[in-house]
Amino acid sequence: MLTRLLIRDVVLVDVLDLEVEAGLTVLTGETGAGKSIILDALGLALGGRGEAGLVRAGARQAVATAVFTAPDDAELIALIQDKGFEVTPGEDLILRRVVSADGRSRAWVNDQPAGVAALREIGSRLVEVHGQHETVGLLDWKTHRGLLDAYGGLTPQLSSVAAAAERVKAAEARLEALRAQAADAAARAEEISLNLAELDALDPREDEETELAGERAVLGAAEKAVADLADARANLGGDKLSQKLSAALRAVEHARQRATQAGVGDDHPVLVRLTSAAEAIDRTMVEAAEAIAEVDAAAAAFDFEPGRLDKAEERLFALRATARKLNTTVHALPALRVSLREQLRLIEDGAEAMTVAAREAAAAREAYDVAASLLSSAREAAAERLSEAVAGELGPLKLERARFRVALEPVAEGRRGPLGVETARFEIATNAGPSGHPAFGPLDAIASGGELARFALAMKAALAGREDQRQPVMIFDEVDQGVGGAVAEAVGQRLKRLSTGGQVLVVTHSPQVAARGQAHWKVRKADADGQTTTTVDALSDAERREEIARMLSGAVVTDEARGAARALIG
Repeated sequence: MLTRLLIRDVVLVDVLDLEVEAGLTVLTGETGAGKSIILDALGLALGGRGEAGLVRAGARQAVATAVFTAPDDAELIALIQDKGFEVTPGEDLILRRVVSADGRSRAWVNDQPAGVAALREIGSRLVEVHGQHETVGLLDWKTHRGLLDAYGGLTPQLSSVAAAAERVKAAEARLEALRAQAADAAARAEEISLNLAELDALDPREDEETELAGERAVLGAAEKAVADLADARANLGGDKLSQKLSAALRAVEHARQRATQAGVGDDHPVLVRLTSAAEAIDRTMVEAAEAIAEVDAAAAAFDFEPGRLDKAEERLFALRATARKLNTTVHALPALRVSLREQLRLIEDGAEAMTVAAREAAAAREAYDVAASLLSSAREAAAERLSEAVAGELGPLKLERARFRVALEPVAEGRRGPLGVETARFEIATNAGPSGHPAFGPLDAIASGGELARFALAMKAALAGREDQRQPVMIFDEVDQGVGGAVAEAVGQRLKRLSTGGQVLVVTHSPQVAARGQAHWKVRKADADGQTTTTVDALSDAERREEIARMLSGAVVTDEARGAARALIG
């Protein structure tokens, strides 16, 4: 809801700070007083055209600020956030526009700099303007289907169609993916077969590269160690060492024999030393034999297949060569083998899989057609009811010659989606065609001037209370232009009805319409100090009766006019 409108230096307005109430607010005043300036300022704040001519003479810039209650519409909040603006729950939404005297324009949303296009898009969700020269909302045929669906209460049918459309989309995507995979696999069938045969022959295992690299390192070290042990054994068990130790033992034994033959006793130091030397040499020969046995045992511990290192290196080379050829890694070869086998399976089984997918897609499309048909039938019934409702509103608004219809047109096959299989367009005819039948056409091409505004009022009156979405602020500019009496009374009644639970602002010259207002602003133009300014007064009940009496009688307000004003207000 619009709560405040602040205007600074816009055309004839110096400073205005208007508090806006819920319900129906009427703006009245003498012709030329500047009622349209108020609407121009609001339009400026909502992203309307900004130009230097809006800046009051002598002022540096014009400023228009519109303050709305905190938005609680999820779609509106999403739109504002999508445009990059922060929305704080519970805080007002403030739209501000500044136009400089040189024509440059700036905009803000909640004090955050904004582009005019973003401001206009947000503003269009907050306020609808219906006047003699423009009608925002109803003239855009893209909104008609949503209005019709809301009027008919077709949310369940729409949900069914949207769900069916999603299933069609998923089924067709799967079918298309299978077709693409099969086509790609078929084109590469020969290459896939050759690569798979090579991988089958190679039979790569998980983590085989790591195992082979570790085995190669161990085997390389083992070969060198065994060679070292062979050298050790040769040195320990060779003829030279054995011969030398045997010769040394024999020499010591001969020396001990000679000492014994010479009469040296067993306890003689020489004989004792010779005996010790012989024993030491004997122990050396025994320990040398033991060392040879240990070296042989150590060599035996390196139990590996001869040529195993060469085989490991050859296997590692084969794996890496294949990986390079297939533009992958050795680690990925097992998975690639599985993938290639699956691709071949797709070629072999693809026809069956695609048949199943095609059958599922066809079933999804059939289910969509059923749901869309139910929605179409519901739309046709809602269109008929809406046409009758609008027709009932046209006569009292002096549009009895007009005819209204909802034209449902099928969409192209490729555009069938979550919103169904037809578009909706509101059309009107004010004259008969060459054949005597009504010549229907789009709203803006047929209606004009006050008729356009009154037709918008008729549409809104017919749709009132049936729309699922929240009603935006509605502004009607001289919707009663050129009518009076019973027609003006009908206009006022419908404006009052539209304002129930919402907010409507109307610029009017009709006392019948003004009498229906819950709030009444009088727009005045005054000259002071050589300057003409426009001001707005919020009228009290007594002032309101006097203003309506003026509208009834003209320049001189009579007692009869005052009595008629009281009767109109009721």
